[in-house]
Amino acid sequence: MKGPWTVEILARNGEVLHRHRAHSLPIRVGRAYDNDFILDDEYAAAHHAVIEADPDGALLMRDLGTRNGLNHGRKRVQQLELGGDTVVRMGHTSLRVRPADFPVPAELRDRTMHGWEGLLPGLVGVLLAGLVALLLTWLFDAQPFELLNYVLAPAAGIGAALLWSSLWAFMNRLFGRYTRLGRHLFIFGCGMTALVGFRLLAAVVAYAYSLEWLTRYGSHVAVATIAGIIYFHLATIKPSLRRRLRAACAAVAVLASSLVLIVNQQRQGFVADELYMAVLLPPELRASPDATVAEYMTEVEAMRAELEAERARQPD
Repeated sequence: MKGPWTVEILARNGEVLHRHRAHSLPIRVGRAYDNDFILDDEYAAAHHAVIEADPDGALLMRDLGTRNGLNHGRKRVQQLELGGDTVVRMGHTSLRVRPADFPVPAELRDRTMHGWEGLLPGLVGVLLAGLVALLLTWLFDAQPFELLNYVLAPAAGIGAALLWSSLWAFMNRLFGRYTRLGRHLFIFGCGMTALVGFRLLAAVVAYAYSLEWLTRYGSHVAVATIAGIIYFHLATIKPSLRRRLRAACAAVAVLASSLVLIVNQQRQGFVADELYMAVLLPPELRASPDATVAEYMTEVEAMRAELEAERARQPD
């Protein structure tokens, strides 16, 4: 191990908080100002440890008889040989020592889409969240017009976006290097737009062309959309694990969809979300030909036969 040596203070997630270069051994560590590396930690002693070389050339850290000592791997040690990845805790401070010839990994490929970072994507996400909340309020408002409702709705949507995205930004800072709040706001806004947009488009298309399966199994698309939102949040935090995260989110989506089918079967007796398409829209939107009365009565008779057969199978 060749000098100079770099002493690094680490955060709980392994991120380097501070580096100090020492050109010679021994390196004295502690709170006192006559140390080579000064700790700002009230749980560390004034002269806590010394880093020195043993006769074989290995780097050692030795406790100087302190109250809290040196801790490595949840065990207190009096003396410890230091490798480049050896982390030692003294008091509330975790540190490691690396020589000048310590190898570093190759640079990572920059896959960050920098155009989707920062203030502008965050504003777009906030705007989308507010517009989606406003649209839903307008669609489901069956009462006389009240301006307050249309002021509170986008405020609630924006508040939900900020709360949700702030939690992800906090985890981004905890497990990564940056908060990336703008990206998380953009993901939330786009995800809510896709979720609501599909529901509305599916309702219109299902009504226009009598495609009942679009609404009867629409919950599975919602599950897939939510899984996609969570995937993009996680991939923002850990972009190097995209493949694993993609597989995990897909597996969770399949599991959630299976649970929806099971719950529907147990509660209603059929796997669809609804027995009939409950979407009612203006007749002008109908594109498929209307069924004749005779066709309708034939379907009713077939349905009645099924109901009678099911009733006969039920015990009295």
